[in-house]
Amino acid sequence: SLDDIPGIINSCREAGARAYLTLNTIVYEPELPTLERSLDAAADAGIDAIICWDGAVVDAANHRGLEVHLSTQASVSNSREIIRRYRRDGIRRFVLARECSLSHVRDIRAALERDLKEEAGRIELETFIHGAMCVSVSGRCFMSEYSTGQSANRGACLQPCRRQYRIIDVEGEYEYEIGRDFVMSPKDLCTMPFLEKVLDAGIVSLKIEGRMRNPEYVSTVVAAYRQAVDFWYERLAGRDAAAAASEEAEFEEMKVELTGKLRTVFNRDFSPGFFMGRPAADWTKSPNSQATRRKETVGVVVNYYRKPGVAEIRVQGASFVPGDELLIQGPTTGSMELTVESIQVEGRAVDGAERGSHVAVKVPGRVRVNDAVFRRYTMVPDSLSSPLDFPCEMTHD
Repeated sequence: SLDDIPGIINSCREAGARAYLTLNTIVYEPELPTLERSLDAAADAGIDAIICWDGAVVDAANHRGLEVHLSTQASVSNSREIIRRYRRDGIRRFVLARECSLSHVRDIRAALERDLKEEAGRIELETFIHGAMCVSVSGRCFMSEYSTGQSANRGACLQPCRRQYRIIDVEGEYEYEIGRDFVMSPKDLCTMPFLEKVLDAGIVSLKIEGRMRNPEYVSTVVAAYRQAVDFWYERLAGRDAAAAASEEAEFEEMKVELTGKLRTVFNRDFSPGFFMGRPAADWTKSPNSQATRRKETVGVVVNYYRKPGVAEIRVQGASFVPGDELLIQGPTTGSMELTVESIQVEGRAVDGAERGSHVAVKVPGRVRVNDAVFRRYTMVPDSLSSPLDFPCEMTHD
C-alpha cells in the first residue's frame, strides 16, 4: 500500500540500494486521482525513479521532479525515439524493447554519440538479461486479461500462455491437445554465456525478471550475475587482450559454473532471446520447471539459540540426515542455505531427523521462529542441455 512506501525505501537506503516504483502501463480515466496520490506518496518518501510508459504518468512524474525510466513496454528500439523522448520529456533511462539484438544496441549507442555528441553520456540504456520471456515479447499481452480479468499490463499476469490447451473443431468431431513444444511458452532468457557482449554494447543497467519468483530464485540469480559483472569490470574491462588472456580463461570457466547455478532454480530451459538474432525454435518443451535442484518441505523453525548458533526445527514433512542441504526462508531471514553437519535431540547426536521430531541444527546465521525449512536435492530434467548450448552470435533476421 502507499503507507508501506516509506518503510520500503528506508530498508533500501540501509542496504545501499535504490528504490524504483513501477506504475501500471495502462491507466484508466477513473484511476487518475489514484495516480496522483501514488506519485505524491512516492515523491514524499524520496523514491529514486518511476518506471512507466503512459504519457500521463510521465507528465505527472515530471511535474513532481521525479526521475522517469521508460518501460520496455514502450518498445523503444531506435535512437530517434530515444532522442525525441529525451528532448521532449527529459527521460534519460530507457529500458529497450526485448526485440533488440546486440547489433541493434551497439548501433543505437553509436547513433546517440553521433547525433548528441557530449549529451549522449546523459542517456542510459537498460535491458533484460535473465528470466521469463513473454509470448508478446515486450509484454503487451491481453490473454490474461481476457481469460481471467487479471491484466498483464497492470502487473497481474497469471501466465495462461504457459498451460496446455485442448482444441476442438466447431462440429465437435475432432479434438487435439496442444502440449509438447508449448506454442505460446518461450524458454527463459539467459545472457550469462555472453554477458561481456551485453556490457560492451553500451548497456549500463541490467534487469532481471522475477515475477512470482521465491527468495531462493532471487538470491541465486542476482548473486550469479553480480559475481560475473564485478569480475568483468574489475579484471577485464578496458584491458589489453594479451594482458587479460588468463583472466579471460578464468571468466569463461566462471560463466560455465554460474550458468550451472542458474539452472538449479526455477527455469524453463534457457535461450539467448533476441540478442543473437531471431530465436525461432526457442519454445519450452515442458510446462514445468527445468531446475536441476528441487526442494521439499521439512518443517518450521520453533526456536533460535543465539550463542551456539543453533536452530530448533519441528520436522513436519520430509526427513533429513547429516550431509543433506537445507534451505531456511523467512520474511526477515531471507534465504539461507546450509549443509547439515550434525543433528541433535535433547543434546544427543542422532543419525537423522524424522517426521514428528524436534531437532537442533547448527546454522550459519540468525533465523526466526516460523521460518520455513526445506531439504534441497539434485534432479536432472529430461530436457537439460549443456550450460553453454546456444550460439554466441547469429545473423539477425
